[in-house]
Amino acid sequence: MLVWLSGWLANYFHVFHVFQYLTLRAILGTLTALALALILGPSMIRQLSTRHMGQVVRDDGPQSHLSKAGTPTMGGTFIIISILFSTLLWSDLSNRYVWLVLAMMLGFGAIGYWDDYRKLVLKHSRGMPARQKYLFQSLLGLGAAIYLYASAKLPSETQLLIPFFKHMSVTLGPLFILLTYFVIVGSSNAVNLTDGLDGLAIMPSVMISGALGIFAYVAGNIQYANYLAIPYVPGAGEIIVFCGALVGAGLGFLWFNTYPAQVFMGDVGALAIGAALGVIAVIVRQEIVFFLMSGIFVLETVSVILQVGSFKLTGKRIFKMAPIHHHFELKGWPEPRVIVRFWIITFVLVLCGLATLKLR
Repeated sequence: MLVWLSGWLANYFHVFHVFQYLTLRAILGTLTALALALILGPSMIRQLSTRHMGQVVRDDGPQSHLSKAGTPTMGGTFIIISILFSTLLWSDLSNRYVWLVLAMMLGFGAIGYWDDYRKLVLKHSRGMPARQKYLFQSLLGLGAAIYLYASAKLPSETQLLIPFFKHMSVTLGPLFILLTYFVIVGSSNAVNLTDGLDGLAIMPSVMISGALGIFAYVAGNIQYANYLAIPYVPGAGEIIVFCGALVGAGLGFLWFNTYPAQVFMGDVGALAIGAALGVIAVIVRQEIVFFLMSGIFVLETVSVILQVGSFKLTGKRIFKMAPIHHHFELKGWPEPRVIVRFWIITFVLVLCGLATLKLR
């Protein structure tokens, strides 16, 4: 929005040219989303408390979690509002990738909102039926995948990049649609599974978003892309504004979500953030690197799959409880220790992901 306005004003006042720089708009987008989240947070928490939209805690989990019962959830709503407003304010609204990422965030956020609403307001203990939830996620994921495949203008936009090797990629053809679908839907559900401890999901999301913003900036600049031997994706650079907004909104949410949490993001936030990260990773052609940086999300998801599979096949459980963060809690790790150690692991994995830009 302000890109168009500053471009018009630059015809009369040269100083407004500065707002055409992506890096400045990414910084401003981050600060705007952070400020909005901090402003909206207290009032949103009060409203959620007044409407009795509090967390339901399983009685078979760690006993320390019983005190969290009733903590306001659905706080992901003000994350989404902060990201949306900041992105619309500071990004180039003629960019198709910006609208696609926003659409995925809002679409998956709507699914999460209805799931939370059914659980907390309508008192359906399991929220949306699993098949219905997965159906809507699949429709959105396939829609994004088909759109990206049909609108690709360069062969590199649908090739799978192999990190650590120069000029090595796999031509996917229609398989690009299947890969994109799994990345978006898988990422959305992985973040949702990780969102079980105070700040556990949001801080890794912030770090990964920051890294993907760097990849977007580089992929959208033909000179940087050629120098670093990564696919050039015209228009991808504009996504850095969204990534910055997610970083700002995420940090603003963490202000209230840090241990002991005043609010939880709920499915509305986790599904939206996961889907947004997934579609960005696809746009910038960094699916494998995204898989690496999201190691904690992957670990949490795999732990659930193994636990369910083992119990169905053998009647025995591999972990004390899944997702795996609960396993460590039941082994005696205090909740803050689990959270911070998972943050540290994500930080290392994100650095490894960024290192692929040069290690080729």
